[in-house]
Amino acid sequence: MPAPANRNSFSMPVTAQAADIDELGHVNNIIYLKWVQDVATAHWRAVALPEHLAAYIWVVTRHEVDYLKPTLLGETVNVATWVGEPKGARFDRFVEIRDQNDDLRVRAVTSWALLVAETGRLVRVRPEIAAPFMRAAPD
Repeated sequence: MPAPANRNSFSMPVTAQAADIDELGHVNNIIYLKWVQDVATAHWRAVALPEHLAAYIWVVTRHEVDYLKPTLLGETVNVATWVGEPKGARFDRFVEIRDQNDDLRVRAVTSWALLVAETGRLVRVRPEIAAPFMRAAPD
């Protein structure tokens, strides 16, 4: 599922390292999940306003992951993410991991909850927090 045109998508390349490989000879499922979290965090840090970075933190409340095709040692994949509509304190975040031929390796939907950094209390995702993630990325 490509990012909708009205969403600010974010991506980063990742190369499978020896420590990522399991006994079956491909990237371990938990490593894919780490990449899902890494791209989400990188997107937040790249797009959020400085005052929001200081005031809020995100925690995962749910992961749903489809492992479609293995990734082998030394292969580089593109990890792309975008967000859905905010619902109260939560955002659903979508992630696709694709190889150099654009074949889909992993698809994930992760629910994240927004917390006030100082107190750890849930807080609604206000429009000014969501806005930078909802705009289309510049061409």
